[in-house]
Amino acid sequence: MEKAVVIYDGECKFCIRLIAHLRRFDSAWKLRYVSLHDPQVAIDYPDLSYDQLMDQMWIVDPQGGRHGGAYALRYLSRALPWLWPVAPMMHLPGLMPVWCWIYRQVAQRRYQIAGRHCEEGTCSLHGTKPSTAPR
Repeated sequence: MEKAVVIYDGECKFCIRLIAHLRRFDSAWKLRYVSLHDPQVAIDYPDLSYDQLMDQMWIVDPQGGRHGGAYALRYLSRALPWLWPVAPMMHLPGLMPVWCWIYRQVAQRRYQIAGRHCEEGTCSLHGTKPSTAPR
């Protein structure tokens, strides 16, 4: 069985911590985790621009479907048994726009959120960039 691929910002401390938690929840090894900064990502997923990848986490499912941002979280709520308790909230009719808004608020501030623990300096470097990816 092919694994779904989680593409995340591997230079973001907030994102790295999130992925560490996902790895613990992924006891059946259903997911493969790849930093968007890995050069192979541009080769394997040319339809996802750098700005799109910097804007939000993406999941590429085994069938090739793309799930970004809150939709990626919704995918994870179904894929990982530890997250099943969250799944009903992610699937209530009419709530995805709210989840997308919440996701965008956190994603746009992820470098500021993690910045106080960022020794490499990437948090302040990226933290001032406005989001340019289409929604």
